[in-house]
Amino acid sequence: MIGPRTRPRYFLAVLLALVVSGCETPDFVGGTPERRAEAMALEGRHADAASLYIGLASTAIGTERDRLTLLAAEQWLDAGDGNRARNALRSIDKPSGGDLLWFWNTDVAALYLFLGRPDDALEILGPMTSQPLPQRHRLRAEALRADAYFQKDEPSRAVQLYIQRETWMDSNRERQRNRQRLWAGLNVSNAPTMRSEAETAVDPVVRGWLTIGALAAATGQQGIGWSNGVVRWRDEHPGHPAMAVLNTLEMPQGPQLSYPRQVALLLPLSGRNATAGRAVQNGFFGAYYAALAGLAEPQTITVHDIGDGDVESAYAEAVASGAEFVVGPLIRRNVQAIAEIPTLSVPMLALNNLPDEVIVPPGFYQFALAPEDEAASAAARALGDEHQRGIALYPNNDWGRRVMQSFAGELQGLGGQLLAHSSYQTSVQDFSLEIESLLGLTDSIARANRLKANLGQPLQFEPRRRQDVDFIFLAADARIGRLLKSQLKFHYAGDIPVYATSFIHSMDGRSNRDLNGIMFADAPWVISPPNWLEDFPPMYEEFWPAEKRMGRLHAMGYDAYQLISNLYSGSEVNLQGASGELFLDQRGRVHRRLAWAQFQGGVPVAMPDPLLVESFDEDVQPREWRDQRLNP
Repeated sequence: MIGPRTRPRYFLAVLLALVVSGCETPDFVGGTPERRAEAMALEGRHADAASLYIGLASTAIGTERDRLTLLAAEQWLDAGDGNRARNALRSIDKPSGGDLLWFWNTDVAALYLFLGRPDDALEILGPMTSQPLPQRHRLRAEALRADAYFQKDEPSRAVQLYIQRETWMDSNRERQRNRQRLWAGLNVSNAPTMRSEAETAVDPVVRGWLTIGALAAATGQQGIGWSNGVVRWRDEHPGHPAMAVLNTLEMPQGPQLSYPRQVALLLPLSGRNATAGRAVQNGFFGAYYAALAGLAEPQTITVHDIGDGDVESAYAEAVASGAEFVVGPLIRRNVQAIAEIPTLSVPMLALNNLPDEVIVPPGFYQFALAPEDEAASAAARALGDEHQRGIALYPNNDWGRRVMQSFAGELQGLGGQLLAHSSYQTSVQDFSLEIESLLGLTDSIARANRLKANLGQPLQFEPRRRQDVDFIFLAADARIGRLLKSQLKFHYAGDIPVYATSFIHSMDGRSNRDLNGIMFADAPWVISPPNWLEDFPPMYEEFWPAEKRMGRLHAMGYDAYQLISNLYSGSEVNLQGASGELFLDQRGRVHRRLAWAQFQGGVPVAMPDPLLVESFDEDVQPREWRDQRLNP
């Protein structure tokens, strides 16, 4: 998996911030600045509160300095900034006892959780359970203990702790926060574990939390499995405390949503496209089994091999057999053949796009891993990174021209500027002419040559590239990308950010050090699966090792199933899918917004959204911060 250390830490940070935020603030308040910090914390402005607390600590002495520093560390932890919290804790000695020691213990335990070390956190928090703690420290310690058990994949124990924690609370507001924190923990837990523990849970309240948590984690809170599963869960658990959380979400109302009871899957499972067809099929059934628990009655999925057959006959056979919805075909010529049917008996989701000028029948939807979507995402990403002016290199073929047109249209439509672009031949290895022209080096060299001719003597000269370029869009595969990256550096453009499509990520197991620094769009399944998907890619690699490079097609099959209920019922399509964030245009085409990664150290590393700030230092090793002062 990509970024094996970064991604878990990111999710742990999100969970811990949700878990510890909102805990009751200190009973002691020492003046107007501290009251402002307390108010900031209550408003969720944890980083601002931490800055104010550490500023107050800088002018304080003794135990007062330590108290304010510990409050700052707590707020940095709530803000998701483990580095600053760690540095704050390093700046003071471990307190000998009393209130400061309780602060110290919970801060260090929270920091351990950020590092994914729940046993170390429990070693600190365990003795606190038998001590007569003030309510503030009791609530924080129990929340952190529960989070530790979530990290240890013991969700039943975590749920029990949150239920017990609620008994110590005085207001409905506090209890609602407690349930929200419990819900956050369930959402980053393992769905199979929750289902297993729900089956053996004696307490109906615990069983209800685990059941709805498993449903949310397995479906990503979307699709027919989630919508209908919630309706069924409500009927089976009237008055459950989780209702207070579900009522704050955008939940389906009334009866269960309609969905096709029988679906036909038309794929090439033999012939030269069989590997791709099987990969899509495996992804499709992965989504089906994940949603199955939420359906009142299972769907029937029939699979039709159209490798070398008559796709029109396969469609007719599927309908005659009772299919209410058809998914496929995958190959464009087969999609074209179905599109030529004047009237479709049942709606279908084709797994490829046809040219814009092709008129399709009603009920005909199109979903493809279109490179045009990735090129548009590159334009949006560059602008999101505050790069306005770009140049582009693309192959001189149909794929390259389609990608270039999409990139240019999106960039200019969003207010950016395409300063220049150039195509290249994929059969060559030297792209100097194209690069020099794009970077204005040709003009620089020409000016130098004229000057030498006028002076009649040699000159010390280094070409100067144009200085108005903010970024480069590169449409290339991995082989050509390696050549272009090194040649861009040779031509004085090594410092310019480079954006690309997933085509540059070959997934062939080779080191990509020659591509270091290049950013590219790709499917979340490949880059950084959300928690409800993260078990799928490694599982698929284990059971279908021959499909290791087919992750994008697995994601496509997964999303194809997720789209069925929305398209069948006419609901809005707005899904956080395995292949991207999915939405439907007026022509019936499903488009994707992609995840992003950057080659670092020869491997792709997931990038956060431009609006999110990644506060962790990637060079910090898990035990590096644990010096003598932080030993419990």
